[in-house]
Amino acid sequence: MSDQSAIEWTDATWNPVRGCTKISPGCKNCYAETFAERFRGVPGHPFEQGFDLRLVPAALELPLRWKRGRLIFVNSMSDLFHEDIPLDFVQRVFAVMGEAKQHQFQVLTKRAARLEEVAPRLAFAPNIWMGVSVENAVYTKRIEHLRRVPAHVRFLSIEPLLGPIDDLPLEGIHWVIVGGESGHRARPMAPEWVRSIRDQCRRARVPFFFKQWGGVFKSRTGRELDGRTWDEMPKTLREAVLPSARQGGGKVHLPTSP
Repeated sequence: MSDQSAIEWTDATWNPVRGCTKISPGCKNCYAETFAERFRGVPGHPFEQGFDLRLVPAALELPLRWKRGRLIFVNSMSDLFHEDIPLDFVQRVFAVMGEAKQHQFQVLTKRAARLEEVAPRLAFAPNIWMGVSVENAVYTKRIEHLRRVPAHVRFLSIEPLLGPIDDLPLEGIHWVIVGGESGHRARPMAPEWVRSIRDQCRRARVPFFFKQWGGVFKSRTGRELDGRTWDEMPKTLREAVLPSARQGGGKVHLPTSP
């Protein structure tokens, strides 16, 4: 668990599972795999086994020890709905999230079909945000699975954006994140792809968050789109005062239940 996440749309990360396997084009240059494999074979390191999938029961109760509320990205180094993760372990993760009411948890998966399949057996507390990754128009099918999940907050992570998505289904979606791929093998992202999604979000009144242009040197390309940054977050009838690594602290508006 990291209290100082560099990910622009969260405050911290929590990894009760480590490692994963690739299932779609968005996985090709996986940052988590690249990081984990650097430490394969290093005795005692959390990624001594590289990016091999494994459960980390010792990490399950870590969020309960953090008293100050945070936005927490769950399994930044894995996918909680991987087919080899037992359902009872997924249920334990959800139980911890439901108990740690001081936090807002952001769960993201590419395995949307399994998410929908097991959703009736999970307790979706109001502080659990559920999202799916969508890298191009082909994978918008994941959104249909997400829509049928009884999460109070449903969001899309369109990162890395690998092609145009001109008809993004946004009904029942509360938040959209868009970003380009980064690193030495980064695939290009056209500005018109980003603008199209932003404009669709604005028409549908869905908060839009632009994470980065990416590329080999993402610090040089930055986060501005058309002269400004886009840091919109979901809205709600209530406000939760949470820290924000992105803004240096402040109020984060949470969404209403659908």
